[in-house]
Formats: sequence, structure tokens, C-alpha cells
Amino acid sequence: MVLRTPSAAFAAASSRRSILQSTIHSSPRSLLIRRPQSSSLYTFPLQSLRGRQSQQIQIQSPLRQQTRRITNLSEPKNEASSTVATANPVAPKKRFRALRFIWRLTWLSAVGGMAYLTYHIYDSKHPPEQLPADPSKKTLVVLGSGWGSVSLLKKLDTENYNLVVISPRNFFLFTPLLPSCTTGTIEHRSIMEPLRHIIRHKKRAVKYYEAEATKIDAERRVVKINDFSDVKGSVSETEVPFDYLVVGVGAENATFGIPGVKEHACFLKEIGDAQQIRKKVMDCIETATFKDQSEAEKERLLHMVVVGGGPTGIEFAGELHDFFEEDLRKWVPDITDKFKVTLVEALPNVLPMFSKALIEYTEKTFKDENISVRTKTMVKKVTDKNIDVEVTQPDGTKVKESIDYGLLVWATGNAVRNVVRDLMNQLPPQKNSRRGLVVNDYLVVDGTEGIWALGDCSATKYAPTAQVASQQGNFLARLFNSMAKTQAIEEDLYNLDQQMQAATNEDEKARLNAEINLKGRSMSKIKQLSPFEYSHQGSLAYIGADRAVADLNWFGGAISSATGGELTYIFWRSAYVSMVFSLRNRILVLTDWLKTKAFGRDVSRE
Repeated sequence: MVLRTPSAAFAAASSRRSILQSTIHSSPRSLLIRRPQSSSLYTFPLQSLRGRQSQQIQIQSPLRQQTRRITNLSEPKNEASSTVATANPVAPKKRFRALRFIWRLTWLSAVGGMAYLTYHIYDSKHPPEQLPADPSKKTLVVLGSGWGSVSLLKKLDTENYNLVVISPRNFFLFTPLLPSCTTGTIEHRSIMEPLRHIIRHKKRAVKYYEAEATKIDAERRVVKINDFSDVKGSVSETEVPFDYLVVGVGAENATFGIPGVKEHACFLKEIGDAQQIRKKVMDCIETATFKDQSEAEKERLLHMVVVGGGPTGIEFAGELHDFFEEDLRKWVPDITDKFKVTLVEALPNVLPMFSKALIEYTEKTFKDENISVRTKTMVKKVTDKNIDVEVTQPDGTKVKESIDYGLLVWATGNAVRNVVRDLMNQLPPQKNSRRGLVVNDYLVVDGTEGIWALGDCSATKYAPTAQVASQQGNFLARLFNSMAKTQAIEEDLYNLDQQMQAATNEDEKARLNAEINLKGRSMSKIKQLSPFEYSHQGSLAYIGADRAVADLNWFGGAISSATGGELTYIFWRSAYVSMVFSLRNRILVLTDWLKTKAFGRDVSRE
């Protein structure tokens, strides 16, 4: 080893600095100073003593007392100021542009979605101040809280009316998902939207009475209502006057006069019905597994019978099959060989509103799932343990049978409510109607003025479905909004006419005349409201085992498609989530589906 004195080391360092400076003066380029054991890169500018632009010296290791290798890099020739390349003069290739774009788009979408969700939640929880009732406005009374009535409330501009809503239930029920509540796939509160959440966000304050309409007096223009309060313990009756009335009370379950149906069958129309079915399913299972139960009694208790081959009956049968296959078979293995589901339909096939291909697909799927489908089978009598049926054979002969059951669900059709039947008896044009209130093309009840009907309580050429009722509600909202605008313009025209008669100046008369013509044209446009015309979007039904069927119409019926299977099931779910009225309910339904997928359905009795 060679030892140097401090003066010698200082002289050597000064010599190296002199060499570096002379190199810079001779060729002002970027210099690369490399230390053998280091790959760190440092850059600093140097000012040329010859007056050139500042260059960059790239140093790959700190200056230390050791030998360094100096490498000159090429200098750009045609630019006065330039950035000199690094050790690799070729720029790195730009990779993964598409992935970076997708990541940024996803990130921005997530931020925007969270912002929208936060605003929507805040807005829904903080309703604005409302205008008080205006005695100069007309009183509009709406009966019911179903699809038709709630669609009307959503779109109606309440600033133009004093609105009163009367319904025995203070919530809207999303009925297409009601069969899912019977087995715990979805909790019942996830498909309920309180009416208060809807009416509290309207411009003018809305009166709501939780009561049942018992009589409509068309001549006196009043509605009699009963308050069935559990707190009061008694029934109180009162009257509500109206200028305009919308009847949307729906329909009740049709029993077709068959003995024993009301006493022994479970219906599927309200939340209470779904809760009753859920309890009774588990009651039958727990009773069947009770000690010393006979084999015949076990088979009866574990036989679930569904009467009605429409969408409601089909979806309930599918949900019941999923409940058994995914949960009951695992937690109650004793019932594996005896649990059975039977669907009874009086018509030749199930789902009569669907295409033939989808009907065949549904029946084949039910056969694969061991769900017995008995068509051309009419129920004649119902007891607490069996139903008497009449089966039409292929040769036309009829055979009577008795079918034992543990649970009987009745999902067959609609019947007219008493309040609707009473109004029909008051009006001569309604005497021959059997389905409900006969209405014209604008949904005005025949024989009345200022009374409209929509939904299942009206008799139209369309099927009594939720889709029809929803479109009728939207139509009436546009009608009432147009009526209010027309009335306002008519008042303005009357005032302008009065001013026209009192005016003496020709210029003032010309101005008033032009304004009258303008408002007249505006009123003619508003009055051009076409009659109600139903636009069928299609039909959906869940058939179990993560499969669904869809008969859809596109572009106003120009294109139709019939599909079935697992992809259709995904579409079925997405369509129903999008149709749920509020963001709150959409989140609750999605959460219930995820919870069921992760943890299964609850097999508790309550």
C-alpha cells in the first residue's frame, strides 16, 4: 500500500480537477462519471466558459478519492439548447398504454360513482322545505300505493295540486321479487319503500292517511275511509272530499268460489303472505322430523303444492327448489328423499304469456329439477290436508284425484275489491263489467267526470300486470301536469282578454294581441296529449337453478327475442334491480343476494 501525505493527496485532487476543467473547456458536453461498484445516477448542470448553453453532466456515483472513468457523450448538433441522452440514447418503449388508460378510467369512474352515491344518499336523507297547501288549487285524491299510484306520485308536479294519498299500507312493495322473500333469498324490507320517502320530496306538502277506502260517492265527490288502527282498538270512519280522484286500489286474490281456499291456502300478494309462507315451510319441515312421525305423514308434510302456472307461481316453485337444494338438503338431511314440489295449472301449459319455446324450456327445466308440473288439472275443493282436483286426460275424459299437501300456495288471479264493486254498482255504464272499472282511452272511468282508474282495478284490453300499471301511472302524471299548465294558460288568456278590452292605445292592443296568440299556440301544443297506449317491453320469470326465461321486445316491438338459461338469469337480476324505485332498495337487494350467496338462507322458523 502507498501512503500519501495530506499535501500529496491535495495535489493529486487538484490535478484531477484541472483535467476535468480543461476537458469541459475543450468540449462542453455532458460527462458520464462512473464508479465501478455503484449504479446511482446524479445530474447537475455546468455553465460553459465559452458562452454556450448549459449542458448536463450525468454522474453515476459521488466524487470520492478513487480513480474514475470519464466518458464523453455525443452533443446535439442542430439545437442551441438540448438535453443530452443518458448512457442508453434510445428512449424506452411506451408499454401497456391500454392498461394504463383502463386503470385511469376505472379509477375516475369509481371516484365519480362514490361522489354520486354520496350526494344521492345525502339528498334522500335531507328533504327540502315544502310549500303549504293552497286553497286556490284543486284537490287530487289518490287511492292506493301500488305500481300505478306510486308511478303517478313520482312524476306528478304537486305544486299544481293539493294532493291527498289514502292507502292501508304506508309503503310501496316491489312485487316481482316477493317470491324471493318466501325463502329468505331477499329480506322483505329490501323491497319496501316507505311512502313518506316519496311524498316528502315533492314541491308541495302531501297529505297521507293510512286508511282503507270503503266507499266512493261520485255524486257528492267524497271518499269514505276507515282507520283500522291497532292503537285505538276501534274503527273510525270519516270522509275526504276531492275535485279529482284516481282509483288505484288494485285487486284481491281470486278464489273462483272454490270451497276451502280462503281458509286453508296461503296467498302471495303482500308482505304478510310471504312471511306466513316462510314460517309454514319450516313448520312443515320441523314437524315432519318430529319423533315417531309416520312415513305417510312425513310425505304429506313435505309435499309443497303451488296452484297457478303464471309468473308468480313459477317463480315461487323455483325459489322453493333452490331453498331445498342449496340449504335444506344440507342442514336437514332427513328430508332429502321426501321433499317434493308440485305445480298445478288448469290450462294446457304454464306461462301462457310466453312463447312456445320458452314454455317448453320451462317445463323441461322443472322436470330436471324434479318439480312435478300437472297441467289441465282444476282444483275443485280444498281441505286442511288435501285438495280435490279434476284432471283432463289426453282423450278428453276427466278423472278426479286427491292430492295431499303440507303447504298450499294459491297464485291464480285477481278479483274485484268491494270498494270498486260498490262504485261499479252506482254507475250504469259499469253494470256489465266483471274485471273492474271500465275506462276510456284517457283512463277516465265511464259514467263519471274527474275520476280516473288504473292498475288491476281497471278493465282495459291489457293484461293486469305491474308493467301496465306503471305506464298508466306515468301517463296520468303527464295528463295532470298538462291539465295544470292548460288551466294556468287559460287564466292568463282571460286576464289578457280583459286588458285587451280596457286598452285604448293601439300599440298596447297589438302587444296584447301578439301575447294572446303566443299563449294560444302554447295551449294547443299542451292539449295535444295522445291517448294511453301500452308499450310491452317483455316478460321475465325465474325458473330456479340460476336460470330464467325472458320474452323481450326491442324498439317498440320491431324486434322480439326469446331467451332462457343462466345468462338470462343474470339479465333478470340486473333488470329487476334497475326497476326498483330507489337507490336505497337497490343497494339492499344487492346486499341480500351477496349475503345469500356467501352464507346461505336462514333456516330459522321465524
